[in-house]
Order: sequence, then C-alpha cells, then structure tokens
Amino acid sequence: MFRPGRPKAPPSRSSGGSTAPGPHPPRAAELKGLLDDLRGSDSLRARTAALRLGELRVTRARVPLETALRSPDAGLRVGAASARGALGRQVSRGALESTLEDPDWRVRAQGAYALSRLHNSKSTLALMRVLARDESALVRNACALALGRIGDPRAVPVLERALDDESDRVRREAVLAIERSHDPEAAAKVRRFLHDPARRVRIVASVVMGLRRDRDGVGILLKYLGRSDQWEKPALLVALGRIGTPDCGEALARSADDRAIWVRVCALHGLAEMRSPLGRTVALARIGDPSWAVRGAAALALGQVGTPGDSEALIPLLGDSGSWVRRGAVYALGQLGARKAAAEIRAALDDPDPEVRLAAIWALGRLRDPASTTRLIELLGVAEPQEDSARPLLVEGDGAVRLVSDADARWFDALVEAVASHASGRTDSPAHEALSRARGRLTKKELDRLARLPTPLGPGEGSRTLRSLFDLPGLPAESGPS
Repeated sequence: MFRPGRPKAPPSRSSGGSTAPGPHPPRAAELKGLLDDLRGSDSLRARTAALRLGELRVTRARVPLETALRSPDAGLRVGAASARGALGRQVSRGALESTLEDPDWRVRAQGAYALSRLHNSKSTLALMRVLARDESALVRNACALALGRIGDPRAVPVLERALDDESDRVRREAVLAIERSHDPEAAAKVRRFLHDPARRVRIVASVVMGLRRDRDGVGILLKYLGRSDQWEKPALLVALGRIGTPDCGEALARSADDRAIWVRVCALHGLAEMRSPLGRTVALARIGDPSWAVRGAAALALGQVGTPGDSEALIPLLGDSGSWVRRGAVYALGQLGARKAAAEIRAALDDPDPEVRLAAIWALGRLRDPASTTRLIELLGVAEPQEDSARPLLVEGDGAVRLVSDADARWFDALVEAVASHASGRTDSPAHEALSRARGRLTKKELDRLARLPTPLGPGEGSRTLRSLFDLPGLPAESGPS
C-alpha cells in the first residue's frame, strides 16, 4: 500500500480494515505480450489477454479490441466487449452498440454492461429496444442497469414495463433505473415492490423510497421492518434515516439493540443522518459494543450528533484493535473540534492502516492544529497525485471483512486541503510555499479534475476541482508542466 515518504506499512491490526491496492500500470514487455496474444491464434490466450487489457485500462488496445469484437470466437467477443467497457469514454459507442445485436447472449449482455460505463444518452434508444424484446433475462438485466446509469427520462415507459418482468433480476434493476431517471413519481411507483416475492427486489424498493425521502411511505416501511429479517433490515433502516420523521427515529433507536451486527450499524448510521436527538444517547451506549463494525459506526455517529464533551469517550477508541473504529474516532474528533485530542490525532498519521492516516489528515486540517503544520508539509512534499481512484469495497473472503481502500488515491488531495487550511494570512508562510511547490508539479489536466477528498461518511467526489484547493490569497500564479 502506498505510503508517502515511509516504509511499506505493516498489515492492519484487525480484520476490520485490512487493505489491498488496485492494479499497477503494465510494463512495456507485458503490454506487448498481451497485444500479441490478443492478435494471436490461441483462443484461450486471446480471451485472457482481452480481459487483462481491460483490467489495466490500456488505451492503446482500443483498435485491436474493436477488431476482436468481430471475431468468430464468441468468448473472445465477450472479453473484448468487457475490456472496451473498462476503457470508459475512450471507446467508440457505435462499436459497443453493435454488440447488442450479437447472436450470443453473453456478448449482448457484456456490451450492455460496457455501455453502462459510458453514461452516454445517445445509447438510450438502442438499449430500450433490446430491453423490450431480448429473450435472455441476463441481457434485459444488463440493459436495465445501463439505462439506469444513463438516467435518460425517455427510457421510463420501457422501464415501467420491465417492473413486471418475470425475472427478479430485471425487476430489481428496473426499480433502481426508475429512481435514477428523475421520474418525480418514482417512490410511489416502487412502493408495491416491498411485497415482491424476491428479497433483492424488496431491498431496492426500500432503498429508492429512502433516496426519494418518501414520507408518504413511512407507514409501509415501518410495517415491513417489523416482519423483515437481518438481511433486509439494513436497507430499511438507511431509508428511514434519510426520511427522518420522529417515527423513523424511534424505530432506528430500537433497532440499535438488534442481535444482528449490520442491523445495529445501519441503525446508527440512520440516526446520525437524520440528526436525531436519540442518536447521541444510542451512540454513547454502543461505543463499547463487542463488534468493531458497531463501535466504528457509533464513533462516526457521535461525530454527527455528539457534543464537544463526547471527545472523552472517543479518545480511548484511538487505541482500539479495529482500524475501522480508529478511523471513525479520528473523523468524529475532527468534526467535534476536539483540539485537546490533537496530539493523539497526530500520532494517527503513523497508523498502519491507510484509511486511519487519511482520516488524521482530514481531522488535523479541520482542527488547524499548528503543531501538525510541519509534518503535513513534509508529507505533501513527497506525496504524488494518483491518476485513477476506486471506491472502497467491502470484501468477504475467509470469513473476515476486508476493506479494499482507495486512500492512496485521495492522499495527495487531502494533504493539499489540510495544508491550505494551515496557511496563515502571510503570503510567505511555509504552508503557502509548500502549496506553491505542490501546484508546480501538477499538469493542467490534473488541476482541472475533481478533487478526491476524504469525508467521514465515506468517499465521494463533489464539485470542487483540485485547482480550487490552491485558491488562496497571495499564492503565486501557477507555473508547472503542461
């Protein structure tokens, strides 16, 4: 795992937050070998090469992959469609749309998935036609998913018909797509799916009602909560937290005592999101929960609904064996403005888990702790901006939950934001000078991308560009690589 200016970090102290890095760019020899295999006569090697080129997002492979889409080998066409989708907006939309007419259902499905990654409304009509008539449920599922990601209102009539599809997979994607299509009646249209025979459909129906803050549907959600199991309750509780009526708060508080770990976690998240008066009491009661996931959620909730005096309960969590707990405590202390915990948060810059270190940067920037300025400047001086980022993902393998982290992709941007918060009114301050040097290392393209900043409730890209983080009075005009 990338750790600027320091030796490789040891493994996390807990299964509640171990991390794994993403793929590295290919070397020239590997790239040449993959392209040769793709063009070669060995079918299996060509399929494997296509998938690997997509995984590595090799833009030089665009033309060879387009040629592979016309191969008589259906397996190779599947791999080529998948790879071209991974390349995103750098590929030809027309070439991918042609896969929707392929005789092999696997190619059609993979082509629809690939189009979903382009988010191009020009593909809406082609996807609508296939969703309406394709005989394969998996192809219809992929088309519904793609239409949902595109979010074109023209697709609503076809999606409404797909709500009654015989396949629960298609119904599930149609429910989600209706929500993303900006249909003002989306919540009302999906309420009936809380009674769908398929669990996966019931869950996404509750998600949509929460996203639309469907106050008219609260009674239905509460009734459903009373008869749902531990696999369905988390989505219901998140929805209730988003809607945020008093009845929702009472149901969330009761659910914080549930036997199931993830039910308790989602109850705490719901109380934090709705800023419920019950949230602080419940979070303080769950700080000592036997589960690291619940302790972490309780810490994050205190950051949202707690008071500065709650820092006394949060500081001991910085030594917790669960990295997710330490991360939550650091964020919460930053949110509560707990300056007396600044020394402990500075120590978290050396935590073995990258997510905890990232939280420490965010918190120290928020606290504007003068004792941390020099260290943050040092870290910024050796940090490198990352080109790509991936959302953190919970992965279950050997019975433990691991976090695939993108903290290294957010490290540079987080340091820029933190150091900028430490810049004083003097234009010759060390923070100003460090920011000027950091900006000088960036290209125009890098400066104009969206900033990847950490937040207590998880990753997300707002509307701020990386350039805007350097927008300080007195900072010299940029002069860096083109």
